[in-house]
Parts: sequence; structure tokens; C-alpha cells
Amino acid sequence: MSASLKLFLPCITLVAALNAIAQDAPWLTDARKVATSVPPRLLQVLNEEIAKGGPESAIVACSEKAPQMAKAASEQSGWMVRRVSLRNRNPKAAPDAWERAALEEFDRRAAAGENPATLEAFAIVEKGDGKEARYMKALPVQQVCLACHGPADKLTPEVSAKLRALYPEDKGVGYNIGQIRGAMTIRKAM
Repeated sequence: MSASLKLFLPCITLVAALNAIAQDAPWLTDARKVATSVPPRLLQVLNEEIAKGGPESAIVACSEKAPQMAKAASEQSGWMVRRVSLRNRNPKAAPDAWERAALEEFDRRAAAGENPATLEAFAIVEKGDGKEARYMKALPVQQVCLACHGPADKLTPEVSAKLRALYPEDKGVGYNIGQIRGAMTIRKAM
């Protein structure tokens, strides 16, 4: 065994041990619960809106209901909850540096064959005034998402018009099933 490998192995062991400890941390269990609570409720609302008024109706509901759901989840849980994307539709959904790095890693891992629905990132990060727990859960594109987030040439004229009206700087189109649309991201001071 080479000298550099002998030095590197303890580092790998330490990282693996720290990851194992973090996996069992109570804050992580709580974070997973909070981050996975909003997407199913939002999906239900969007499906109901699509049934009532088509995808254009879902766009309006998403622009109004998603922030309300994130705010309610934040108030109920004590975590700051929001959605982010590398190709954000809403300018408020632009990721910070930590979120951007996690989203880029999600894309790399999905491209390497990992199941996008299982991708997550978590850490305790140092802030100027203390520590903060951070957690992200990938949101892969599902069939229902394609009506508003699919390839631009496949969107109906009504959907395109509604997107232009509500999101003039929209970057959230051009996706295919299974790609990472974005992530639920949550944080809490420790």
C-alpha cells in the first residue's frame, strides 16, 4: 500500500463515521419529515387544478399556493422552508451557494444513475452568528410536471402565455421525466 493511500484511508474512515453519526441525528429525521411534507400536498392541489381548469389553472395555483404552503410549513415546524432550482421559474427560488452546490451534485449523481427521488444533502454549517442545520431533498420531474415544465415546443400556447404573464424571466422549462427540477430546501438555527 502506498504512503499516500495509508494517509488517505483514515480520512475516508472519518468521513464515513461522521456521515453515519449525522444519519442518526434527531434534527435530520425532523428535517426529512418537514421537507417531504409539502410536495405531496402541492401535487394534490396541482392535480385538482388541472382537473378543473387545465395546466394554466395549475400555474396560477402553484404561483399562489406553493409559497403559502412553504410559509405554513415554516411556521408549524420552526424550519425555514422553500423550493429552489438551478433553472428557477420564480426569481425568489434562486439557490444560495450551498443550495447551488447541492443541486449540481444532485444532477451529477442522477446522471451517474442514482434514483433522483432518493437524492438528499444535509449539513451543519457555520454561520457568522452560530450554526445552522441545512437539508435538501431533490424534486424529480414527474409526468404531471411536463405540461408546464416540459420542452418549450411541447407546451400549449395557453400555458406559454400564462408563464410569460406570471414569470417573465422563467427558466423552468425544457425538462424531461426524471430530471431534477429543483429541491425542497430547509434550514434552522442550531
